[in-house]
Amino acid sequence: MGGTARKAATATLVAGSILVAALALWKIRLVLALLFLGFVIASAMRPSVEWLNRRAGIPRALGVLIHYLGMLLAIGLFLWLVVPHAITQLEQAIGNVPTTTAQLHHQAVHSTGIKHEILTAVEKRLKRLPSAGSLLHPAISITKTAFEVLVGIFFMFAVGAYWIFERDNAIALVQSLVPRRHRRITRDTWVLIDKKLGAFVRGELILVVFVSVLLSLAFWLDHEPYWILLGPFAGVVELVPIVGPLAAGILAILVGLTAGWQVALGAAIAVLVLRQLEDYLIVPKVMGHAVGLSPLIVLVSVTAIGILLGAVYVLLAIPITAVVATLVDVVVRDRDPAEEDPPAVMFGGTREASGR
Repeated sequence: MGGTARKAATATLVAGSILVAALALWKIRLVLALLFLGFVIASAMRPSVEWLNRRAGIPRALGVLIHYLGMLLAIGLFLWLVVPHAITQLEQAIGNVPTTTAQLHHQAVHSTGIKHEILTAVEKRLKRLPSAGSLLHPAISITKTAFEVLVGIFFMFAVGAYWIFERDNAIALVQSLVPRRHRRITRDTWVLIDKKLGAFVRGELILVVFVSVLLSLAFWLDHEPYWILLGPFAGVVELVPIVGPLAAGILAILVGLTAGWQVALGAAIAVLVLRQLEDYLIVPKVMGHAVGLSPLIVLVSVTAIGILLGAVYVLLAIPITAVVATLVDVVVRDRDPAEEDPPAVMFGGTREASGR
């Protein structure tokens, strides 16, 4: 009886510890997500940082700094080229929209039909808006949220920079904890995952730029309203698998309908042609077998992570699934990671020396 009681107590303690650990991880899931994104950023930069170090003798720290400065320069260039035109198109979109309460009341009185109903409803809700004093707390909350977002972004990129130097030390630590016969497999698996994540991120960045430029040009030729907004939007939502491109296509068609069915048809054709180019030419050439996931697995993973963790975490669906799929291949299917062809996007796939 005493032995049974000890076993029951031990099992209860273990189960309780697992439950507490799971709850703790759930509470800090945002931190874990930012940490994982930092690892992904590092995996994307690592080949070019190492290339600069080998070919030009540039220290890795300076190489990371060059990458971050290049990213800031690209963002600044985008804002300089796109934002002025976007503001102009937004001003044109606003057009005759009333900007004061008096103008709103005048249009509500003199309009008819559905327009009258919409303007009257807007006017009624404006009258029920809270006072400036009561809006102070939400404004402070928004400012706090913006600050937290900036801190999260800084944390993510700081992790990416540090992980460039710390990855090999982490691999060595994990190797020291596993039996000697598994150490080579452990390192090769980790390196393969790192290469897959890096290739995926670089491929996604190429697709974002490609889609943004090509669709912006197509929408401009089609006289699509707000083409300078729709093109980059379609490029950015490429980061959201399946749902993003579908949403961009539907939005382009709906906006095109405001200018005529011919414009909407042209937008639909442009989106459809681009999707065919991506599926049969661009993605196979650019992405190759970066993560090796079928469309069905991608769809299921995106849906599952969106439901379990929320829409914000959908961006992590493919990287997380790629990690799990690689571990399953190695642990369950007994595949040797050293025999896998390293994925190559922008940089040739090379095998790193195995550690013992």
